[in-house]
Amino acid sequence: MVYINEPDKRVLWEVCAGIEEEGVPYQVQHFSAGLRELAFQAAADSMLGTGIGIEGRGLAVQMQRLPKEKPVFELELPRPWQSRNMGMNAARAVKKMPFKPIDT
Repeated sequence: MVYINEPDKRVLWEVCAGIEEEGVPYQVQHFSAGLRELAFQAAADSMLGTGIGIEGRGLAVQMQRLPKEKPVFELELPRPWQSRNMGMNAARAVKKMPFKPIDT
């Protein structure tokens, strides 16, 4: 699940491209909430146990059973390659594969 609130179009596009490259299904839904709440709720609602929140240019990846305050990944102004890797990492969490780097 990808929950968004007025997302930067480039961030959303890169995240979705990363998920698609890993071959994992996803849905995008609009909600009025903050970044961590979006990611937390997306993970809670996901049958696959992983969710992504995008608010503006902020981006967070969350997994079920983790506290809202502790997303797996969180970036405020990701570069395009970081956004893509975050989408890939959310998909890789579902597939239980190693994560791609998101730091410079």
